[in-house]
Amino acid sequence: MRRRTFAAATAAAGLALTLNACSKGDSSSSSEDGGPVTLTYWGWGTAQDGMVAAWNEAHPDVQVRKTDAGGSTESSAKLLTATRAKNAPDVAVVQYDTLPAMIVGGVAADISSFASDAKAQFTPGVWSQVEFDGAVYGIPQDVGPQALAYNQKRFTELGIAVPTTWAEFATAAEAVRAADPGSTLATFAPAEFGGFAAMAQQAGAQWWTVDGEKWTVSIDDAASREVAAYWQDLVDRGVVDAEPLLTPEWNAKLAAGKVLSWPAALWANGVINGVVPEQAGDWALAPVPQWKAGDSAVSFQGGSAVVVTTSSKHAEQAAEFAAWINTSPEGSAAQISAGQYPASLDGQELTLKSDPPVQSPQQADYWQVAQRISSNTVPEVSWGPNVNVANSAFQDAFNDAVTNRTSFIDALATVQEAVVADMEKSGFTVSAG
Repeated sequence: MRRRTFAAATAAAGLALTLNACSKGDSSSSSEDGGPVTLTYWGWGTAQDGMVAAWNEAHPDVQVRKTDAGGSTESSAKLLTATRAKNAPDVAVVQYDTLPAMIVGGVAADISSFASDAKAQFTPGVWSQVEFDGAVYGIPQDVGPQALAYNQKRFTELGIAVPTTWAEFATAAEAVRAADPGSTLATFAPAEFGGFAAMAQQAGAQWWTVDGEKWTVSIDDAASREVAAYWQDLVDRGVVDAEPLLTPEWNAKLAAGKVLSWPAALWANGVINGVVPEQAGDWALAPVPQWKAGDSAVSFQGGSAVVVTTSSKHAEQAAEFAAWINTSPEGSAAQISAGQYPASLDGQELTLKSDPPVQSPQQADYWQVAQRISSNTVPEVSWGPNVNVANSAFQDAFNDAVTNRTSFIDALATVQEAVVADMEKSGFTVSAG
């Protein structure tokens, strides 16, 4: 496996990033009388409180104070701003796809000297998400391989078989519409950059690659165009709806049993439970359909690592905290109880001894299915230093394409152009794939 390098990225310190304003950050502290060190931690999601509480109970000399700084892009933008203002937290959750931008922006510290014992707890593919040019910039926390959450009760009512290929998925979408015109098998969400990227990666796409100081951007490659054409066909024929996810309108359809599946990731079950807890027992988990029958590879859609920031005055203790909550039995138990799939091997093994999540109590093999899905992930996916630009350009281009009924493939080309132009403006050497 080729080692990923960010020599070019770190040389281009002037990378232009759109940042959100944030309030004054926290800072680590220790009492002057030799009391416990206090670390500040930015995280999100239902698992964080349990992990922090477990750490604090086991480590009275190093206490952690958690702040919910919002998720994903919002949190990363705040981290960049706080780092430049020299008031970032000691530790923070960062999604894998935004970690390169955190390295370029000087947020994530190199913790290689503190992370050697943790590496053995992760598969090479997962560990590659936090290691660049031989340096380690975080500890993996959770993984989100793409999977299919589906309303088992409604599938049974309409006589729909769980699709194993995307061709079968299209046939099932037609069957759902025919059996119940008010229902749809799934939603094409034009703002879901991560979901589309994962499907493209499953089809063989690699949107960013880097060789030394030269980047190649291939967002509109053949595999990605194939995925775009597939969803355009389903939308144009009216067998799936094109609309945003998790809006009041979409949630109402979900509650009424009118949205029958969500090709997302292992975390989707917990999100569905938050929207329709009354449907506990109706939903189940299956592998996401395959582009080619027999090829069980899937890509990650989400997942995150815990980084130590360059602002921390207690890097060693911060790195110990990051490793402990993500590799210890106590940390893994807190993740599993919240429905989060651990990145660590021991944590994943612990799921097999755990009850199914509350949304799928009837699926006794839920965690076994999750483990099989996770074991077939694409071994390495590289993200570029301006994922935020790609995300924004994708949302704009695909929302316009849905609204104006224009080409999804042309929308991909628009995203490609925006990403390449931004990287060139920032001083990177770039070629189009």
